[in-house]
Amino acid sequence: MITDGHGTPLAVLLTGGNRNDVTQLLPLLDAIPPVRGRVGRPRRKPDSLFADRGYDHDIYRDQVRARGIVPAIARRGTLHGTGLGTYRWVVERSFAWLHGFRRLRIRWERRADIHEAFLKLACCLITHRQLNSLC
Repeated sequence: MITDGHGTPLAVLLTGGNRNDVTQLLPLLDAIPPVRGRVGRPRRKPDSLFADRGYDHDIYRDQVRARGIVPAIARRGTLHGTGLGTYRWVVERSFAWLHGFRRLRIRWERRADIHEAFLKLACCLITHRQLNSLC
């Protein structure tokens, strides 16, 4: 899942449960929809990518850079405190909100389109709750 800076999901890629996350990094980057902003051509890619130590491979760093995205990926074997945790909690919080829906905590649906529909419905409900808390 790719989120904006506030935890709102921008792109979700649905795969099997046994897939390694790093193998789905590039297809997930390609699945990002156009980002709305100023008038003109919409931005198709983020400025930077924040990731944990599980994505620390030079091959993927190079492929992310080739797409014009600056990778901020934690290195294995280094001390914690790089500052990436301040961005990571937004994603972990979003996963916790999604796990609040029991139907999404464990995938029971065999069809991917039904599971994705429940996922999108949960994202709409989460956004609705956040907007209600502001009003």
